[in-house]
Amino acid sequence: MLLTALTVMFVVIGMLLGGRQGMVMAFGFAVLMNFFSYWFSDKIVLAMYRAKEVTEVEAPQLVQQVRLLTQQAGLPMPRVYIIPSASPNAFATGRNPSHAAVAVTQGILDLLSRDELDGVLAHELAHVKNRDILTQSIAATVAGAISMLAMMARWGAIFGGAGGRDRDSNGGLIGILVAAIVAPIAAMFIQMAISRSREYAADATGARICGRPLSLASALRKLHAGTHRRPMDANPATAHMFIVSPLSGRSFANLFSTHPPVEERIARLEKLLYSM
Repeated sequence: MLLTALTVMFVVIGMLLGGRQGMVMAFGFAVLMNFFSYWFSDKIVLAMYRAKEVTEVEAPQLVQQVRLLTQQAGLPMPRVYIIPSASPNAFATGRNPSHAAVAVTQGILDLLSRDELDGVLAHELAHVKNRDILTQSIAATVAGAISMLAMMARWGAIFGGAGGRDRDSNGGLIGILVAAIVAPIAAMFIQMAISRSREYAADATGARICGRPLSLASALRKLHAGTHRRPMDANPATAHMFIVSPLSGRSFANLFSTHPPVEERIARLEKLLYSM
């Protein structure tokens, strides 16, 4: 439902910008961007963070943990990467379970116990199992495209409509400007709602995969504190992919976090313990 709302907003902005032709162009642009995101987002984000693929020879404990958890989850073995960053964090990427990758920072390997790391890895595999990677990539892509179209609409209204000759044209320009300002904000909040709902679901699924909700809860406590001490130099467009927001050390970015409050996530995991 939320993804449909994003797509409708995208098409409406296109229609406001260029009428029926603009609507068709916006829809085609959305399809192309979604296709690109589906096939190439994993390679782009791994390269962005200089992630290095590791084998069982190079990182035996990490790869063995991932293998055991994928067997418990009934998933194919993903590729495993280590990111050379002291900030503790992790993410999963890939277009489907057969083409998935799990990446962890060196900081998270240094910070967490084996059981806590199990919880984090299970959470990331839950994203793979639930196909959240595709859902969140599309949401981020469409929300970004809405912002770009809205910016085009604003500049078009300012420079193309400055010489409007009647009230109707001026009213239309005001409508376009209002929509162009409101749409990106609404798209951002829809994207945040999608991301937060998928984080809650991945916590629950991950806790069931590893069988220890409190291990994941303990890991979240440490990661929340660790990212405040050592925030990651991360691209905000990819913040939704990480298990905790890599931007949480920046107070302004935290106001618009794509992640639910850590305290609420921990409370839900503690409640889940009694229902397992």
